[in-house]
Amino acid sequence: MKFTDIIIPIIFAAVIVYALSRKVNVWGEFIEGARDNFRVCVEIMPTLIAITVAIGMLRSSGAIALVGELLSPLISFLGFPEECIPLAFIRPISGSGALSVYESILSENGPDSFVGRVASVMMGSTETTFYTIAVYYGATKIQKTRHTLFCSLAGDFTGFVISVLAVNLLFGQSA
Repeated sequence: MKFTDIIIPIIFAAVIVYALSRKVNVWGEFIEGARDNFRVCVEIMPTLIAITVAIGMLRSSGAIALVGELLSPLISFLGFPEECIPLAFIRPISGSGALSVYESILSENGPDSFVGRVASVMMGSTETTFYTIAVYYGATKIQKTRHTLFCSLAGDFTGFVISVLAVNLLFGQSA
């Protein structure tokens, strides 16, 4: 047995022992925390449902594919693989939708291809921006996102561009 196999149980036990040494009602605090988290889930559920429905509508209507086709000449000129365009559009919106697109990219192009590597770096270096903002701002009841959305999308865009540059730098286009 490795230390990494038991680190979480050790931390868990240490927290319980520490709480008991401070005469904290561990079970009561656990139940209270679970109750608070359930309230948060109920409060953010409408936002999550709206995002899920919007993603389904965008994918089913072909809007994402249409925008990808329209931007394809410009994006290809910049060296961005056409196959990764749908991933770049869906990633800021949905993690599960992006995972579906990512899996199709890997199955069609292979994980060791240039496209597969760019898609892999994109998945690891970008965020589900709209989902994250909806969940965190919904949980904290913040209604004005101010510059959060712009900055987050700028970070995602940077991740998309750097993905291509990093793969080119490390593996070259012929990978």
